[in-house]
Amino acid sequence: MIRSMTGFGSAAADSDGCRYSVEIKSVNNRFFKATIRVPDELSTLETEIESAIAKRLGRGSVLVLVRFVPGGGVAAVEVNPDAARTALTALLAALPDELRDRATVDLGALLAVPGVLRTDGVEKLVELARPVLTRLVDEACTRVLEMRTREGEGIARELARFGETIRTSLIDVAARAPHATNAYQDRLRLRMNSLLAEVGVTAAETDLLREVAVFAERSDVAEEVARLTGHLSQFAQVISSAHTEPAGRTLDFLSQEMLREANTIASKSQDVEIARRVVEMKTAIDRIKEQSANAE
Repeated sequence: MIRSMTGFGSAAADSDGCRYSVEIKSVNNRFFKATIRVPDELSTLETEIESAIAKRLGRGSVLVLVRFVPGGGVAAVEVNPDAARTALTALLAALPDELRDRATVDLGALLAVPGVLRTDGVEKLVELARPVLTRLVDEACTRVLEMRTREGEGIARELARFGETIRTSLIDVAARAPHATNAYQDRLRLRMNSLLAEVGVTAAETDLLREVAVFAERSDVAEEVARLTGHLSQFAQVISSAHTEPAGRTLDFLSQEMLREANTIASKSQDVEIARRVVEMKTAIDRIKEQSANAE
């Protein structure tokens, strides 16, 4: 099955008076790369979220936005009034009497004093959020995959069309190859007779056949045609709906191998018609390579 790497999915829920939401956006990337943005109080869940997404989305650049609005009864950070009072008293006691009455308090500095802020609620908050976010991440991934699958169906149709173009051109190349040898033999005989006629000599048939045999051996593309036919068979399997594994990297590799065989056919053959068919194949292979960059 072909899936695109472009997709979007979101999910939201209320739990224990808190509001949670997850948005996942994915675009093309040769590998899996996740950028996860979570509120500071839930930052310890970032690794778990990335691991869960990596299991569902095999390839692509993924941006994950997690939003969290705490309820009135949930607080990750609380002020310890006793510690704040003790710290403030100590700060004022350190000032000279003439400055004490005019002193102002920097709340930021006061809150930075160790013990003034209690973070005991963070662990409780994370435990409450973990099952909710696990479910929302899974729901958002499902929606991303649904969009990827819909777009992948269009990619699969395009790939099948390009594969058929290559197959048709390859059939023409295989059928044309023997005629190319015969055409070369006719051209060679005409050229040799024309040149030797000026000196009153005729070309020996054995010499002509020997030269044609060398040409036929040098221009034989049967092996390349067979290998390219095999690549096309594997290509058809990969883009079929029965193939459940991610196909993008396999398609990229197959396109490189198909291009290698097409280039070899072009270098071996001197026939204009075969060269034209090779151009058609290489154009289709380039399009397959482009589309494989969009497939998961």
